[in-house]
Amino acid sequence: MLKRNYLPVYKTNMWGVFVLLCIATLSLLLIKKSFIENETAAFEVLEMEGNAGFLHFLNTLQYLSIPVVYLFKFLIIAFLLWAGCFLFGYRLTFREAFQTAIIGEFIFLIPEFLKILYFLFIESDPTLFEVQSFYPLSLMNFADPGTLDRKWFYPMKAANLFEIAYWFLLVYLLHSVLRKSIKITAILVVVAYVVPFIGWLFYYAGIYKG
Repeated sequence: MLKRNYLPVYKTNMWGVFVLLCIATLSLLLIKKSFIENETAAFEVLEMEGNAGFLHFLNTLQYLSIPVVYLFKFLIIAFLLWAGCFLFGYRLTFREAFQTAIIGEFIFLIPEFLKILYFLFIESDPTLFEVQSFYPLSLMNFADPGTLDRKWFYPMKAANLFEIAYWFLLVYLLHSVLRKSIKITAILVVVAYVVPFIGWLFYYAGIYKG
């Protein structure tokens, strides 16, 4: 059996990387809430009327739920990658799959950072709806959120260049762990992750009842 050729990040403490990701996500979320969403006219009106307490409560729940949401997401992705490797006859431990999911997630911090920069320095007086419906380099940029059916909001935001970059990152990470060719790991990622991901987006749009 070929010896694993781990990237240095795989040799670090997995839960330490997980905590770092949670802290980075929380920091970006706090900045977005404090300096953008809480400064919109709609939020200020609620503040003046004394009705912003519920939104503050929801924000707090969102902060506290970050580790839980990530854990759930990584378990699903890790299972898909592990199961895909199993079907292809390749040995990938669940721990390696879980680490791969954690490492790959860091790429999604970039659009959150860009979103903050966009609303701080370019579109400096947005509405709350504009903030919530915007996602950098996504299909949402080619649609009119005001007329778009709500069921397509999440799928069109999820269909973005960072998601595609995430696919390539998964290919590279699995290539480094499995020591298989890029072509083989690319096929594996398409079957194990990309197809289920696209299927999930259409399923979400189909069952949305908002």
